[in-house]
Amino acid sequence: MKAFMNEEFLLTTETGSRLFHEYAENCPIIDYHNHLSPKDIFERRRYENLTQLWLECDHYKWRCMRVCGVAECYITGEASEFEKFLAFAQIMPRLIGNPVYHWAHLELRRYFGINTPLNADTAKDIWDKTCAMLSGDGYDAVSLLGKMQVKVLCTTDDPADDLCWHLKLAQDNSVPFKTLPSFRPDRFLHIDQQPWKTALSQLGDRYGEITDWSSLLAALGKSLDFFCACGCRVTDHGFIRFRYAVGDPAPVMAKAIAGESLTEEEISVYQGALLRFLAAEYEKRDLAMQLHLGPIRNNSPRLFATFGADAGADSIGAATDPFMLSAFLGDLEKSDTLPKTILYNLNPADSAMLATMAVNFSSNGAKVQYGAAWWLHDHIRGISEQLDQLMETGFISASVGMLTDSRSFTSFTRHEYYRRILCDKLGALVERGEYPCDMEFLGSMIQDICYRNAETWFGF
Repeated sequence: MKAFMNEEFLLTTETGSRLFHEYAENCPIIDYHNHLSPKDIFERRRYENLTQLWLECDHYKWRCMRVCGVAECYITGEASEFEKFLAFAQIMPRLIGNPVYHWAHLELRRYFGINTPLNADTAKDIWDKTCAMLSGDGYDAVSLLGKMQVKVLCTTDDPADDLCWHLKLAQDNSVPFKTLPSFRPDRFLHIDQQPWKTALSQLGDRYGEITDWSSLLAALGKSLDFFCACGCRVTDHGFIRFRYAVGDPAPVMAKAIAGESLTEEEISVYQGALLRFLAAEYEKRDLAMQLHLGPIRNNSPRLFATFGADAGADSIGAATDPFMLSAFLGDLEKSDTLPKTILYNLNPADSAMLATMAVNFSSNGAKVQYGAAWWLHDHIRGISEQLDQLMETGFISASVGMLTDSRSFTSFTRHEYYRRILCDKLGALVERGEYPCDMEFLGSMIQDICYRNAETWFGF
C-alpha cells in the first residue's frame, strides 16, 4: 500500500515515475485559459487565510459543499471566514475520488509544505499554519504564481473591457511572467440571451454606437486591434449551444434590436455569420480560437437569483451537432480563414467526435486540436480519456497540454495532476511492451506536451 499522496502519487510504474520526475515535474507552465484577475496580479493581492484563497470564488469547492449538505451561509453567505473553512474541512473526507480532494492536498503540499490530510480535526492547525505563512513574504498573488514556474497566463476578457490592468502589468518589469488578455465574445454570440443588448451598449460606448450588423463588425474589429496591441494571442468562446447556418444576419439582428423573437434558424444564421467573421479576423491576426462546447449554465433559479452567474450550478448539456461543427470548420477551410483552433467538450459523448474532427482539419500540422479535459472532466478518468483519444485517434505528441480554467491563484498544481497522469499512461505503454523504452525521446515529447508545444503553437 502506498503512502497517502506521496511523491509517487498516480505513478504506477517505474518508467512513468522516471518520466515524471526527470522530465515533466519541473517544466514551466503556460496556462492559456483561466479566470484570474489581472487587477489582483498587478496589486500583488495578499490573502489572509485559506477561505480567501480557496473558497472566495471556487465553484468546484462550492458544489462539493452543497452536495454534502452544507448550508449556503457557509458557502457564499455571511458565516465567518474560519467557519466557512471549517465547513469545507469537515466534508473533505467524504470527497473520496473527487479531484477537489486531490487538488486541495496538492496545494497544501506544494504551497505550504503541509502533508497532513485536511479534516475536521486538523482544520484549526492547518488554518493557523497557513495564516502565518500567508502573512509573510512570498505569498502575494505574483509570488504564488512564481512558485509554480508560471511563464505565461491568459485571462478571460470581454471585448468591451478597457484592459487597464493588463496595460499596467505590461509596464511592470518586476513581474516575472506574462499576463495576457484573451478575447471572449460570448455575450455577442448569444443573440437570444438577455446580456446581448447590454453587450452591444457597452462595446458601443468604447468603439462607436452599434445599430446594425455592419457597425457591430466594425466595433468588434476595433476591439480585436486593441486586444492585439495589448498582447492577446488567444480567443475563447463558450457556447450554451453551438449553432451554425449560412444566411444573411442583418435582418436577424434588426429583429433582435427591435425586441422581436427569433426562430432557431435565425439564431443559427446570426451565430454562424458572426463566427465566420471572427474566425477570419483571428486568422488574419494569427490568434488561436478556443471553442468550449456543451455546458448548460445557471441551472438553479434560486442560486442565480441570490448569487448570479458562476455560482456552481452548471452541468453537462447537449452533445454538439457534428454536422454543424464540420460545416463551420469546412467553410473556414474553403475560404482560407481557418485559424489555429482548439475544441473542448463538456459532454463525454463528444470526446471521440471532437478528437477525430480535429484531425480532419490538421493537414497543416496540428492546426486544429482536441483540447484538454475541461471543467467537469478534469479528473483522473476524464484526463485519461482525453489522452487515450489523442493517442488512438489523434496526435498526442503535438498536444498543447493542460490549462487550469480556474479563478484561484493556487490552482496551478492541476498541471502537476495532469502531468502525473500523462507520464503514468505513457510509462504503462512502455512496460507493457507497446512502445520502446527510449527515455530520451519520450522525455522530450513529454516536455513538448507540458510546455514547449504551447509556447510554439500560440506564439508566446
